[in-house]
Amino acid sequence: MCSILVIRPHSRIAKYILTQCLVALLFVGCHYQREFLISGRTMGTSYHIKYNVGLFFDHQNLKTAITEALQAVNHSMSTFDAKSEISTFNQLKDIHKSLEISDSFFQVMKQAQKLHTMTHGAWDGTVKPIVNLWGFGHTKHQQQEPDDTQIQQSLKQVGFQNIMITDHHLQKRIPDLELNLASIAKGFGVDQIAVVLEKHDINNYLVEIGGEVFGKGTKINGSPWRVGINKPQIDANVNDVYLAISLQDKAIATSGDYRNYFIDGKKRYSHVIDPKTGRPVNNGVVSVSVISDQCTFADGLATALMVMGTEAGIQLVNEIPDTECLMIRESEGKFSLFYSSQFPKE
Repeated sequence: MCSILVIRPHSRIAKYILTQCLVALLFVGCHYQREFLISGRTMGTSYHIKYNVGLFFDHQNLKTAITEALQAVNHSMSTFDAKSEISTFNQLKDIHKSLEISDSFFQVMKQAQKLHTMTHGAWDGTVKPIVNLWGFGHTKHQQQEPDDTQIQQSLKQVGFQNIMITDHHLQKRIPDLELNLASIAKGFGVDQIAVVLEKHDINNYLVEIGGEVFGKGTKINGSPWRVGINKPQIDANVNDVYLAISLQDKAIATSGDYRNYFIDGKKRYSHVIDPKTGRPVNNGVVSVSVISDQCTFADGLATALMVMGTEAGIQLVNEIPDTECLMIRESEGKFSLFYSSQFPKE
């Protein structure tokens, strides 16, 4: 005869089993992790965030914090927001007045100042008038080669050194000077999301905004995060990977001239403008990828290296601690690769 053990709801055995089940469930929830993804749109592009957490993690709280962080970045650096800090600065015409700015915007401007100085002006966040002149900005200018007089006139309104940056204040030396930080804004957004993830005690994650990336820790299986560098060809698909590298506790940003350009006659003009000449770069460099500790810095430096060219660019990066780069130059349809001394070759 078969006997069946019936556990009454209030029996000691039932309480014991229930307690053990709860302990086991808590143990699994705290130690077993899965990979999750948050994605969306920001700064005119897409973002993707992969992160590894346990069973009882509050995802909604994290999503809210990420949304608020991205909104704060836009409120600082979006030229499409008439009330943003950067728009307010651009609208200021009185050179005798200064604008008080937030701490985050101040930190970005200090980083921008560092980039401008170390690249000897190859990075310059005030080239908007020339970008517009060539028809690459949000302007009615036709995409065609302007004459020398127009270029020289626009250059009078350019020069990051004409911005005075003091303790949380900005002031112009030229009334019509305008800032555009598009070349570092996405990188800054990546860094800000990384700060949010750290505050939520997340130790393994990959953040990407429009191709600018920061990775910390490892994937769920313990292997390193892998990041692809796009094939730098005009007809290449956005998902065509030229090469991939492993990324751990580092940022990587890539700049290229193969997406935004126009052809006038038989000549192709890149959107990457040399701030000194007022003309698109013509040094054969089609792609630059920079690895560094902060994505803001990597983002801006990648743009500057496009202007500087391979020889000066590699020399500079070899002098910067904890920073590496890969520069790709194209000639007659063939690629030549130029690495800094410690760039990870795989």
